[in-house]
Amino acid sequence: MFIHDPKNRTHGNLLLGIDIGSTTAKLALIDDGELVYSKYERHFSQVRQKTLEMIEAIRELLQGRSFTVAVSGSAGLGMANAARLAFVQEVYATAECVRCLEPDTDAVIELGGEDAKIIFFTGGLDERMNGSCAGGTGAFIDQMATLLNVSNTEMDALSLTHQQIYPIASRCGVFAKTDIQPLINQGATKADIAASIYQAVVNQTVGGLAQGRKIEGRIMFLGGPLYYCQGLRQRFKETLKLSDENALFPEYALFAVAIGAALYSEDGELMGYEELVKRLNASMKHKEKVSTLPPLFQDKNEYQAFIRRHTQNSVNTEYAGSYSGDAYIGIDCGSTTTKLVVITESCDIIYTYYSSNKGDPVRIVREQLMKINAEFGDRLHICGCAVTGYGEELIRRAFRIDFGLVETMAHYTAARYFDKNVDFILDIGGQDIKCFKIRNHSIDSIMLNEACSSGCGSFIETFAKSMGYTVEEFARQGLFSMAPVDLGTRCTVFMNSSVKQAQKDGASVQDISAGLSLSVVKNAIYKVIRATSPDELGQRIVVQGGTFMNDAVLRCFEKEIGREVIRPNIAGLMGAFGAALYAKEHRPAQSTLLSADEVRALRHESRSAVCKGCTNNCRLTVNIFNGKDRLISGNQCEKGAGITLRDEERLPNLYEFKRSLIESYQASNDIPVNPPSLRDASPKKGRLKIGLPMALGMYELYPLWHTIFTRLGFEVISSGFSTRKLYQKGQFSIPSDTVCYPAKLMHGHIETLLEQGADAIFYPCLTYNINEKKGDNFYNCPIVAYYAELLRGNMDSLQQTQFLCPYLNINNERELTRELAQLLSARFDGIKKSDVGRAVKAGVAEYRAYMRRVYDEGARAVKFARENGKRLMILAGRPYHIDPEICHGIDKLATSLGFVVVSEDSVTADVQPPVLGVLNQWTYHSRMYAAAQYAAEHDDTQLVQLVSFGCGVDAVTTDEVRAILERNGKLYTQIKIDEITNLGAVRIRLRSLIGALQERGR
Repeated sequence: MFIHDPKNRTHGNLLLGIDIGSTTAKLALIDDGELVYSKYERHFSQVRQKTLEMIEAIRELLQGRSFTVAVSGSAGLGMANAARLAFVQEVYATAECVRCLEPDTDAVIELGGEDAKIIFFTGGLDERMNGSCAGGTGAFIDQMATLLNVSNTEMDALSLTHQQIYPIASRCGVFAKTDIQPLINQGATKADIAASIYQAVVNQTVGGLAQGRKIEGRIMFLGGPLYYCQGLRQRFKETLKLSDENALFPEYALFAVAIGAALYSEDGELMGYEELVKRLNASMKHKEKVSTLPPLFQDKNEYQAFIRRHTQNSVNTEYAGSYSGDAYIGIDCGSTTTKLVVITESCDIIYTYYSSNKGDPVRIVREQLMKINAEFGDRLHICGCAVTGYGEELIRRAFRIDFGLVETMAHYTAARYFDKNVDFILDIGGQDIKCFKIRNHSIDSIMLNEACSSGCGSFIETFAKSMGYTVEEFARQGLFSMAPVDLGTRCTVFMNSSVKQAQKDGASVQDISAGLSLSVVKNAIYKVIRATSPDELGQRIVVQGGTFMNDAVLRCFEKEIGREVIRPNIAGLMGAFGAALYAKEHRPAQSTLLSADEVRALRHESRSAVCKGCTNNCRLTVNIFNGKDRLISGNQCEKGAGITLRDEERLPNLYEFKRSLIESYQASNDIPVNPPSLRDASPKKGRLKIGLPMALGMYELYPLWHTIFTRLGFEVISSGFSTRKLYQKGQFSIPSDTVCYPAKLMHGHIETLLEQGADAIFYPCLTYNINEKKGDNFYNCPIVAYYAELLRGNMDSLQQTQFLCPYLNINNERELTRELAQLLSARFDGIKKSDVGRAVKAGVAEYRAYMRRVYDEGARAVKFARENGKRLMILAGRPYHIDPEICHGIDKLATSLGFVVVSEDSVTADVQPPVLGVLNQWTYHSRMYAAAQYAAEHDDTQLVQLVSFGCGVDAVTTDEVRAILERNGKLYTQIKIDEITNLGAVRIRLRSLIGALQERGR
């Protein structure tokens, strides 16, 4: 390939470019303008060794000649400095390559192993790069392929045959695993999941990197993932609406940075092959000082004593192929693995299975049941079977299993077997952390990690694979490290940079393994449990989960908390063992488990569908067993499952009630009697349309604004409730990927109103909310208060209409009248202050009437629950959490589990918050504190707090709400919500709450 260089740097010169990325090394050698050699290889973090090896491979091309060389890439600076070679920042290297080869390119999107960037050329050079997070990069794709148990090539081929796209987070791999695993367990096809993974990468690039700047014109795509993955290319083209002419996928996509580095090297030092090799060899001896920690064990004798102590907590697991008699099966279909045990009447384990579910848990369980039957035959009488874990519902339906129980109860049942007085249980699995305190022999409080699996088994697994080790091999490496690296406590993808830096500084694999084990422990203790001292955990601690089979992790945990704990010899099988014990304790008269012949004949298939029962359009996964029995998952209510409830069977749901109230306003838009004579208000042209975006602060104040503008003669149009499609309309103008999802949705609401032809769009800036006299102040949060300013500065489409975002005082009718009259009279003819005054008076009265209806319905719901023996759940959040796209049907899930659902504002009209440890600044938060106090004072009431990812102020509210509940002996449950709709983890959390309540009631 000839490289046209306008600066004529290549003529007669030999130029070498080296690009050291986060996971790969690339070489480009240009001789007299011709690209004569290029190479692309993974370096497995052995950066300097791999570079030297690649240089030695082209000895014949370099020896005897003088050449210039430059290094680029995210991992190249350290080597360049140590080897005394020129370094060029990769953005400039990429730009230089593009200027020479495709000078009319408007933007470049480049995805590497752990790096991603967008470079805009039009209007001046502007580059956007990811930080330390590797979400949406090649490493992310690698992790997802491993999760699906396919190669990258196979995943790409699958993606091209997809039928449906599921929403999956890509901001980091551990979030995505949380979204993908339930899809796998529900039976979603690998083709659909593969395409959804690619779409997540596209969304991360557009939302996380472009940050509101429009990607248009001729776009060049560079880097390994975009070179090899045809499905990823397809998702980018469709999402960005690029023609074949404007989507450039060059043959040199892998080597663009190396080519650019070579071009930049022209002004550098001339050297020969021997000198370059000498410098690279010298660079491998260069080491920086690394912060280290004390060793886990001083010697092997201390380690052996440690092992002897922990072998005392054992259940008999000797193989008993000759056993005959009654037996019980426990299955734990977890987030990434499937575990199965068979126990006898004496609780001896005679059969175990523990392995990855390989993306097909039904097949795995079927194979294991067939194997059990083959080994034991008629000698084994299965008296009961229970299943727990993410795939509980799927496995229970497929094999007609007797019992299904929530994970927390299964693990508690198992822990009690080893210590009847256990008071704290910590279970760390592949991507889940479950910890619960036990008081009076019942679960007192439950803590689960949110959508992030930092501090879980996958945390170590990710690094083990990146270094070429199995998890077991990697764990053993750290046991006898004499200088574990201090890597701190950071999430997985952020930790990558710490590990890479430690490697560059000469840390060994042993030191890194030990350091990562300690990081897992610290993340679990200080980020999930959030303990301030070991005493908070308890005195009798049982640890379990596959991660604690790692002796290094167990040792780090004991050293960190300063006390010994119990780790059963079946720590990785505790969920399955607990399920088997449960089946034994609740032995049915006759087990319904499929017979051996039925298991052998079982056929399972799955397909995707979309529910049309309501506007949610839930994405369903339909599992079909033997061509007839169906299990539908992904539905947010009974409609998706084909169930019709009678009116008397429906439990009160304040979220549903409030949505109905809002819809009643949207449906009512009659012309008022004697409206003001607005310009263009003639019958021929119709009334002027003013749009109200149904998001953020508009939700609760909609009755106020709708009434005011209707009374003034406007036709009020609403953007309606949010949907995924609405979000996608506005995603290109979102400038921050970390802002909460309700704020992101606002962009789609604006686009929707523009499509509806709004003559003006109204979303005011409200520093203060309604003063309900429940706190020290009554602010709106900054996002709710001032998001209009961001919209005005970032949405070019708002130039199509009048965007009204005045600063208003809604606590004073006179001031509100004056401010609105000044705003509207300047823009619309016929608006008089007197008209505005009457409209404001009517609007305020309507707002108060709306709130009174909410209070009355709340009282009715409470009365219904108490008269019918139902549990009350305060689903505490903010007014906009009733939006179906934000709460994702959590309210309907709660009612399906038997709760009467009320909102935080519907039961606190006459309740004051307790004394707090913080300044009570915000109206919405004051309601939550009051709701927590209400729950604390009523035994039949539980509070579940909804928190949006990215909400900074909820860092304060969550601690305060938890404190109010726990000091009154109540359970605290928190659910974090964002754009991902899968309710698997939410269901586990709510069922755990129910299980804990049942234990307390015994």
